[in-house]
Amino acid sequence: QFVQGRAEYHVPFGVFVDLGDPLIKGLVRIPDFLDEGAMSEEMYPEIGTTVGAIVVGYNESNGREIYLNAKPSVLHKALVPLKIAQLQ
Repeated sequence: QFVQGRAEYHVPFGVFVDLGDPLIKGLVRIPDFLDEGAMSEEMYPEIGTTVGAIVVGYNESNGREIYLNAKPSVLHKALVPLKIAQLQ
């Protein structure tokens, strides 16, 4: 599922995303931003900017942390079928 939220804060292992629900936080881990290459802190989305990502899982111990993937290849695969379905 595609979701959008605001980059809320940075941590060494990723970026937490506000998904609009006070009980749930999204997390894009560092390896889940780029298809290739290394992600540096300068490349993190700025706090408050919109982040689009695909839900790939959740923290089973508390269910309040949603794992997100923002790799361009993953977003492309998820969004192209949506656009085609909307045109029909």
